[in-house]
Amino acid sequence: MTSASPAAAGSTSPLSSPMPVSYRRYALGLMVAIYTVNFLDRQIVTILIPDIKADLKLSDSEVGAMAGLWFAILYTTLGIPIARYADRGDRPWIMTASLAVWSGFTVLAGFAQNFIMLAISRAGVGVGEAGCTPTAHSLLTDYFPKESRARALAIYSMGISIGSLLGMALGGIIAANWGWRTAFFVAGAPGLILAALSAMTLLEPRRASNLIAAEAAARTATFIPTRVALKVLSNKPTFWFFALGAAFAATVSYSHSFFLAGYFTYTQPDGLAKAAAFYGIGGNNAGTSYLGIGLGFAAGIGGVIGSWLGGWWCDKFGAKDLRQFVTLPLIFPFISLPVFWYVAQMDDMVMAMILMIIPNIGVAIWYGPVYGGVPGLVPPAMRATASAILLFVVNIVGLGAGPTLFGITSDAFANWHLAQTGTDLTVTACKAVAQDSPLFVTCFTNQIEGLRNAIYWSTAVHILSFISFALVILTIRRDMES
Repeated sequence: MTSASPAAAGSTSPLSSPMPVSYRRYALGLMVAIYTVNFLDRQIVTILIPDIKADLKLSDSEVGAMAGLWFAILYTTLGIPIARYADRGDRPWIMTASLAVWSGFTVLAGFAQNFIMLAISRAGVGVGEAGCTPTAHSLLTDYFPKESRARALAIYSMGISIGSLLGMALGGIIAANWGWRTAFFVAGAPGLILAALSAMTLLEPRRASNLIAAEAAARTATFIPTRVALKVLSNKPTFWFFALGAAFAATVSYSHSFFLAGYFTYTQPDGLAKAAAFYGIGGNNAGTSYLGIGLGFAAGIGGVIGSWLGGWWCDKFGAKDLRQFVTLPLIFPFISLPVFWYVAQMDDMVMAMILMIIPNIGVAIWYGPVYGGVPGLVPPAMRATASAILLFVVNIVGLGAGPTLFGITSDAFANWHLAQTGTDLTVTACKAVAQDSPLFVTCFTNQIEGLRNAIYWSTAVHILSFISFALVILTIRRDMES
């Protein structure tokens, strides 16, 4: 790990001034690249689910648990203790180690032979990724001054959209031509390169002063114990309203991200083939390649616009009125949800993927307000901890419970539809039905109907997100510290 000091580049102590502008831009760019790989490795599974489901014979409930719950449990549980260390430890080292761990487990997913092996590998990705975002939020908050903090954190959050784009686009192409296992192998490789770059070039601001010993003593004196940090947050209702608003919004977006690829694959095979032909996409299973590219670009373009717009709005208008932090998260669902409902029943897959950009703007519109607002609610010595607790709430609800409950709901609707057929078929029984059996079509069509019902009904969770963000208006001016 490099011990170079930013002071040598012309900066004074980070306790009194930010990093040099050139280094800030470089560090932000590197952390966006790391976060891009983070979400590439996390989200690549979304486009691979139809192939994995068929190969390993998984139900929607198992898909939801594998993709969401197993990952989220370790990701959220380990995030808080890692963040506690990040509040006083070597943050670049944490980033480097975390990156190497999750990239390695992504590669291991390609060797999975059953549900348990795949779930363990996804949980391992969660172990590594637990050290990424709280640590990055803490570093960027030290690197950037208050007046540009929300924008910097929103730009960092663009890694979600770029990683989702690359994960789905590359995953679709690779899976269609070389199989889903190869997609995991390829996805894990870039992280190992970035880990080396992080180790050599990321600077720890806490080592920037010539008064290292004095500052270390001051940090020890001002370090906030976990119980005190939780007490501070218990007196900040704005934090919990932000966390719940983001968690409920993430419940919908994560659930859809894991199941939309399968939904379009099952319901629109002809539309996907026509769209692939329209763009001249060939190769094995061209429809899958197109779907990965289409969903990826919709997520990437929409997410980048939403991330930037949310951060820009907060920096421009939030400085004058803190209540503006939640204006866009409150407004945008009324724009994006009707578009999504329309897309879900379209058969023109070219126009559907273009229109999907709009819902994806809504998916990312809260990143700048929430990630930019939370650091200002707490003292500097607990910013990484606050970020980790925020991510715990967002991910245990949105990523853990969301896809898992979505899969259970989909199977429940499917069982209800199957019961109307007058057969004894259930989702579990359908696993044993061979493709050449007359009952296979009955199983297939009714499971699709269950998935369709779950996709539409899940959007009702946005009501809870709206209520949570609306409550921020009542408390943010009292709770904001810096």
